[in-house]
Amino acid sequence: MKEKIHPTWYPEAEVTCLACGTVWTVGATYPEAKVDICANCHPFYTGEQRIVDTEGQVDRFMKRLQERDRRRAELERAVETGPDLSAAIETLDIGKRYIQAMLDDGLETIGDVFERLSDEGDEGLTRISGIGIKVLADVKKQLRNLGLEVPEID
Repeated sequence: MKEKIHPTWYPEAEVTCLACGTVWTVGATYPEAKVDICANCHPFYTGEQRIVDTEGQVDRFMKRLQERDRRRAELERAVETGPDLSAAIETLDIGKRYIQAMLDDGLETIGDVFERLSDEGDEGLTRISGIGIKVLADVKKQLRNLGLEVPEID
């Protein structure tokens, strides 16, 4: 056998669990080790129903749930108080080019857009130069999110 090719053996290597703090000794090729979870705190061995967070996935999921709840509450408030039809069309998230096309056609408020859709249907918006079916669908979706009753695309 060749000499000096084998790693150093540590018969009393310490392993530390970062989750519960348990320390035990084992034989290993490194003097100490840190593990995220061990048999003393792992839900499978303890029988507990708790979430083991891997790389912040649980935190990200909880943030998404909070954002969803915030948006739902915002929508409910908008439905209760009614939409602000006097708001400028710039509040619609459809792109500057499409906003400018609507402004050039005389639509300045959300109420103007809703009135045009109610009176003339989809044709009222699609006849504006640069406004197509996709933009029409986006506008209708946002008007529905504001609590307005807008029919589906014809």
